[in-house]
Amino acid sequence: MDNSTLFSLRLSLQIASVATVFVVIIGVFIAYILARKEFKGKELLDILFTLPLVLPPTVTGYYLIILFGRNGYIGNVIYEWTGWTIMFTWYAAVLASFVVALPLTIKIARAAIESVDKTLINASYTLGHSEFDTALKVILPLAKKGIIAGAVLSFARAIGEFGATLMLAGNIPGRTDTMPLAIYSHAAGGEWGKANVMVVILTVMSGIFLYIANKYSKRGI
Repeated sequence: MDNSTLFSLRLSLQIASVATVFVVIIGVFIAYILARKEFKGKELLDILFTLPLVLPPTVTGYYLIILFGRNGYIGNVIYEWTGWTIMFTWYAAVLASFVVALPLTIKIARAAIESVDKTLINASYTLGHSEFDTALKVILPLAKKGIIAGAVLSFARAIGEFGATLMLAGNIPGRTDTMPLAIYSHAAGGEWGKANVMVVILTVMSGIFLYIANKYSKRGI
């Protein structure tokens, strides 16, 4: 592997790692709310968070530009205050990866939390534990395998993100060219040798992540 391939691999791992940290923190919180709370519009909220999973990545990227682009609703405010824009930076790739990977953790973690035996939850309340303590000491530990499986799949989705990243971060060599973007560039330029190496790396990594996710999703493991 040459330096450009190593850079793209390192950047992809960096972006996916940062995105997954935020996915787990925010995704598990949202999953807990959807699993344990009843409120008007809950399923509509679930649909909203799930949309990036079914929308074409370019459409998700377009929405992100509308929100976080230099002239976007949020991005314009940030630019006016700081003179900085997230566009065409690796932070933009993190944002894109976070948005497309978040639904996986939410869906899997929600199912895991909903599967926790309610008698154990009620017993915790009966013993005087607060909802926060019950969530921290009973619900989340019992749902941890599902949460880990969701996190692993989210990491795999983040590392393979292409469309939304291209829209928001661009494909700048040595700056924002993640593995999927580099593969696209090499294939378009006829550099099949480099493309083949990257494809094999991503395929092997994805297979490993799926194996880990399957292991954690099985009961009793």
